[in-house]
Amino acid sequence: MMETSFQPDVQLTLPAQLEALLFVAPSSLTPAQLAQALQLPVADVELGLDELEEEYRNQPEKHGLRLQRSRGRLQLTSAPEVAPAIERLLGLEAASRLSRAALEALAVVAYQQPVTRPQIDAIRGVSSDGVIKSLLSKGLIQEDGRADSPGRPILYSTTSEFLQYFGLTSLKDLPSLKIDSPPETETSTAG
Repeated sequence: MMETSFQPDVQLTLPAQLEALLFVAPSSLTPAQLAQALQLPVADVELGLDELEEEYRNQPEKHGLRLQRSRGRLQLTSAPEVAPAIERLLGLEAASRLSRAALEALAVVAYQQPVTRPQIDAIRGVSSDGVIKSLLSKGLIQEDGRADSPGRPILYSTTSEFLQYFGLTSLKDLPSLKIDSPPETETSTAG
């Protein structure tokens, strides 16, 4: 039988220390919070985070975790490839799939954030009241203040749960938005 023992003289690398802190954190953290806990300059912590993120990115098959960045905060998330096994382990319903309307509204929020409900309605061409309520209840979007326009409508933005749901590490991972220009119509002149 192999015996392991704690070796206090073994020093962990900075990325390993950051990984441990992010693992035990009850919510996302800022680099400044990590720097304070490790009693290091924020610049050193940023370098360590970059190194940890690079390790996850370059060897994804060796890690079941990903470093997720959202709004200047960081957290560890499970790799999207493990989602089916996690759902089975935790007994999560597979019925949490999104409707086409929810995906449409969510895409508008993701690419236009922060965005108001009237702006979402204008892009979709239909009322988004029910869809917005559903996305809020699922934690995929959040209220993000109020617009400085008449009526001061609520602004909506995506959450870190949105990133997790779609297996993204940051909003930069969203596919580029290509908007097709409308086809030109031919005009004829009678003569």
